[in-house]
Amino acid sequence: MNIRKADPGDARELSEILNEIIAIGGTTALETPLSPEELADWFITGEWPLTCHVAETSSGLAGFQSLSLYGNPPEGWADIATFARQSPKIPGVGTALFAATLAAAEERNIEVINATIRADNTGGLAYYEKMGFRTYNTLERVPLNDGTPVDRIQKQYLIRKDRSSL
Repeated sequence: MNIRKADPGDARELSEILNEIIAIGGTTALETPLSPEELADWFITGEWPLTCHVAETSSGLAGFQSLSLYGNPPEGWADIATFARQSPKIPGVGTALFAATLAAAEERNIEVINATIRADNTGGLAYYEKMGFRTYNTLERVPLNDGTPVDRIQKQYLIRKDRSSL
């Protein structure tokens, strides 16, 4: 698996990955499919993205992870979003992507990475916990497009500037 920075030419394939996840339902807060142009703006080239990496295999892109300033986070914070191909699932995509995202965050002097995950997204909650994120807040009963209330769990990853103490 090769991890590299995303470019606008990846947007079509990445929108297919994301839109499949949206169609399945139950894991992403995004509920409306994105066109390739919208995906590029939201995750690669727009006002908010800081960096976006893709996981590339011999059969194509397996997933992507973006770090952004979406939602106007506090100074020194950035928001993370992770999406992996559902069919076929490829083990290790999220772990490989996070290593690249963490390095990019450190280069940009980000101190805290925020992840906001739907409470019913057990896979996403487990992934971020495995990566070292810890819960710090719950947004209760955030309505989906159909009005169904779903809690959002906010997790943070504290970036240690001095890794010699690890």
